[in-house]
Amino acid sequence: MIFVDAGFVIALVSKNDQWHENALKVAPKIINKDKIISNLVIEEIISLTGSKLGTKATKEIYHNILDNYKIFDETRALYDKAIDTFIKYNAKLSLTDSMSIEIMKEIGIHEIVSFDSDFDNKKGIVRIH
Repeated sequence: MIFVDAGFVIALVSKNDQWHENALKVAPKIINKDKIISNLVIEEIISLTGSKLGTKATKEIYHNILDNYKIFDETRALYDKAIDTFIKYNAKLSLTDSMSIEIMKEIGIHEIVSFDSDFDNKKGIVRIH
C-alpha cells in the first residue's frame, strides 16, 4: 500500500506541471500497489486542477480517482490527531499533510508518493518521488 499526495496526481495529469516528467517516471513503480487517498487530498486535487485544467478534465480526474484509489474517510478522532501533528511541526505542514501522516499511521502505511519535501525526515515515512 502507498499513500498518494495531491501533488503527485496533479503532476501526473498536468503536462505543464514542473513535476510532470518525474510523475511519469514514478507511476510505473506504484502501478501494482494499493493506492490510498483521503477526502482532503481529493479536495485539494479538485480545487487545483479545476483552475488549471478546466472542469471537464477535473471531472474525469475525479472519476479516475474513484475507480483506482481506495479512499480513506477521515474521522473526528483523526482530525484531533492531525491538529496535534500540525502544531508539532509549527504549521510547516498543512492540515491536509498532517492528516495524511495520521492516516498513514492509522493503517500502517510507510510510503507516500509525493513531490512535497515536507514529508522528508518524518518518523516512519519514506517519500517516493
